[in-house]
Amino acid sequence: MVSEQEVIKLTNEVFIDSFEIEKSKLVPEANIFTDLGLDSLDVVDLVVALQKKFAVTIRDDERIRTIRTLGDLQQFILTIKKEIGK
Repeated sequence: MVSEQEVIKLTNEVFIDSFEIEKSKLVPEANIFTDLGLDSLDVVDLVVALQKKFAVTIRDDERIRTIRTLGDLQQFILTIKKEIGK
């Protein structure tokens, strides 16, 4: 089972490695679009990178549409990992 701290660390790595976002900007309340500067094409790359990093399928999950902040994203991944762990 993956811990919340591990999810945060790995999610932040994706943003740093894939989008060259400064670690200081990676706070839970950061809006993925307005604060971190991702656009709709970046989101596709983000989903692919997260699926590889966490070995999950999130592309078809309806809950992804409600994600606005980095914290939302991290909680979403944590939820998926818990569901898989069952």
